[in-house]
Amino acid sequence: MTEKLLGSPFKSLWFPRKIPVPSKTKERFHIILIKPSRYDDEGYVIRWGWGIITSNSLACLYSLTQDVFKKGFLGENVEPVIHTFDETVQKIPVRKLCQSVRKRNEKAIACMVGVQTNQYARAVDLAIEFKAEGIPSMIGGFHVSGVMAMLPDKGCGLQEAMDQGITLVAGEVEEKWGELLEAAFRNRLEPAYDLIGDRPNLENVPGPILPQSVMSRFFERQTSFDAGRGCPFKCSFCTIIHIQGNTMRGRNADDIEKLVRTNFKNGSKHIFITDDNFARHKDWEAIADRLIYLKEQKGIRCSLMIQTDVVAHKIPNFIEKMTRAGVRRVFIGMESVNPDNLKAAGKHQNQLKDYREMLQKWRDHGALTCAGYIIGFPGDTYESIRRDVDFLKHELPLDLAEFFVMTPLPGSKDHQDLYLKKVPMAEDTNLYDSAHACNQHPSMSNADWMRAYRDAWDSFYSREHLKTLLLRRKGPRRRLLFASLIWFCSSVFLTDVHPLLGGFWRIKNRRERRPGMPKESFIPFYAKRIWVQTRYFFGFLALIFDIWLMTRSANHPKNQDYQDVAITPEKKVIEASVL
Repeated sequence: MTEKLLGSPFKSLWFPRKIPVPSKTKERFHIILIKPSRYDDEGYVIRWGWGIITSNSLACLYSLTQDVFKKGFLGENVEPVIHTFDETVQKIPVRKLCQSVRKRNEKAIACMVGVQTNQYARAVDLAIEFKAEGIPSMIGGFHVSGVMAMLPDKGCGLQEAMDQGITLVAGEVEEKWGELLEAAFRNRLEPAYDLIGDRPNLENVPGPILPQSVMSRFFERQTSFDAGRGCPFKCSFCTIIHIQGNTMRGRNADDIEKLVRTNFKNGSKHIFITDDNFARHKDWEAIADRLIYLKEQKGIRCSLMIQTDVVAHKIPNFIEKMTRAGVRRVFIGMESVNPDNLKAAGKHQNQLKDYREMLQKWRDHGALTCAGYIIGFPGDTYESIRRDVDFLKHELPLDLAEFFVMTPLPGSKDHQDLYLKKVPMAEDTNLYDSAHACNQHPSMSNADWMRAYRDAWDSFYSREHLKTLLLRRKGPRRRLLFASLIWFCSSVFLTDVHPLLGGFWRIKNRRERRPGMPKESFIPFYAKRIWVQTRYFFGFLALIFDIWLMTRSANHPKNQDYQDVAITPEKKVIEASVL
């Protein structure tokens, strides 16, 4: 089993990896695992010098592929060669890979892994490139799974992909991956596989672990893994519940210990636990206790980020144990501060009266809080959105906010309803990135909708509010907030990319433009790139310096007793209102 390790994040952009020398006695089978990126609005593939958030799906498939061949699933005479790429930080050398396979008359399969709806167009284009070079492809992930789980036909681009000879895989493959690889090796792949109903037990399943060739390209070597899948709630905009189910399934504490130990040994001390709602993992406490043991008894100290719901603070000891275990950032699905919006979305567990208490409790235990906030619920207007963002800023002790355009993602009840009613939606899957309007809003023009979305970012991350955010934090958490603000502000204001899709130092290849869009001339393209990169470089330095000055000012002794309404303990706020 072979995996070529790389050094510099830029190396493979110009010098793609060499194909390992083949064995003379075994038949080689190349498994090419690719996490596709997406196109920007100009049609260029989005790629970064350094990424921020790794792909859990890619890590899962890499580990599963290793396990399949360790167990000898295809026999001892088959030598696997695993190529692992995250296109957000790596160039995919399609032609070089395919030429090497053809030259030696070997077999290969290209697998597009964890493909979300906004990545689907790029995934199909890559699959077509591989097909043109003689290598078959499979596409799996949330887009394929969502469409096959919720729609009566293979719309949203699935039928077109199958017509191109691309195999589609819906659902989780832990128990079927060996069979799929054997079918690919024997040239027996079917047009589509529907595994939605085969939700696997995740205990004792290997991985997910990424190879060092991918990990080296992510800032601070931050990695990720899922401790569990599914969610017990029934939000209408959610795809998780229809693909991974309403019943929580998860890895056990032993599995998590192995993952943390392996990542720590590989130099990854920053871990994002990607569960949509870790608080509902049935073994969360056993996992927390194990993480505390590793931290306090074995010196394995990791900075963790998790996702939870807004009522997780009511679970006895949840916040206390998770922060003691190493949670430093928590993403909370707040979605809205408008009760009518929450009711319309089926988010009945979210109660505005709980928000301040919940956020304050996380704050008291040292975790930065980040609210996921959706712009464009049916009851929203431009003016109401501005008022709601002001409420977020001034009334709640939030550290960060991530804004999303309400998007009917395939796999959600919202999308299913619109599709069956034949309500017009954007046909281009590349637009479904939660930063574009993909359907008509009932009370706003799409121009006002997008203006409200951009203004929400501008308002929450204005210089004035950045100062307030830094003043509210003290000590080590202020330094952590400083780094997070650099990430968010550089993504949104310097590269116009959502932070969850962002990175540092954008790479743009003139030849990697979306099919159907003209290739730009050499001199105009690179002249523009030089200007854009120069502006980014100096803008990035200015951003760091500006936020550093704000942090320095916040550290001044005169600001040590800073207090405002948002961070005043709830009891004191109530007493003041009574007086």
